[in-house]
Amino acid sequence: MTSPQPPQSPGHTTLARTFGAVAGQYAAARPGYPPALFDAVEELAGRPLAGARVLDVGAGTGIASGLLRARGARVTAVEPSAAMAAELRAGHPGIPLVRASGDALPFADRAAFDLVGYAQAWHWTDPARSVPEAVGVPLLFKSSGEVLRPGGALALWWNVPDPDVPWAAAQEARIARRLPGYYAHGITSQAAGLIRGLGLGLRPETRVLRWTRTVPLATHLAMLGSRSYFAALGPAAAPVLEDERAALLEVFPGGRVEEAYRLDLTVARRPAS
Repeated sequence: MTSPQPPQSPGHTTLARTFGAVAGQYAAARPGYPPALFDAVEELAGRPLAGARVLDVGAGTGIASGLLRARGARVTAVEPSAAMAAELRAGHPGIPLVRASGDALPFADRAAFDLVGYAQAWHWTDPARSVPEAVGVPLLFKSSGEVLRPGGALALWWNVPDPDVPWAAAQEARIARRLPGYYAHGITSQAAGLIRGLGLGLRPETRVLRWTRTVPLATHLAMLGSRSYFAALGPAAAPVLEDERAALLEVFPGGRVEEAYRLDLTVARRPAS
């Protein structure tokens, strides 16, 4: 009798297209971001968010868009997925939404923003296209316009499981053993180098923040299921999630999980002239 074969690892393009199927789950279960993140963005960008014109690229269901607006920013969201955009409209009807990709931003020069942000989204873009597109510098393509004003800043951030928290590290290791090619978060530490390597005069700086949230076990499992890798697997993900339920009940017998996140932030300011 042969042992069951692990699911085949989906490719990057497949993963990028999975979120529509889990848009409602994503909106309900994904974590937000702590106030300390936006404090750090303001520090590194050199200006307050209050009153700033902010473009939230790859806005998804509007988790970051809503928090940025709560800080007083004038937010415009950009999201390519119809299902994710529908969740954003339902949850944040006052935020203008443009259906577009981060690699092709449809804005003219008069729409220059103070901050272009990518919350949990920059790894879905091609940096060689998305960064020049944001600052209006044509490289291998024609730029659609100056999206980020001179003196403005790009801000990229990701919540990732905190590798210094034993249970979180153990969970990631278990999933990686079960699922070949399980998504690794390596780009978060590479972002500054990738931006510098484009030679556009941007000056990236980084911060690492740590924070936690406590949620019911069901919410934590729904959060896992909303990750692109699990969404791409469909029903094949169910046994992995059930095993995670059992493993986590040993760590959190009360059924409430203290999720631990490392929040990786990179901010790159554009020269004023």
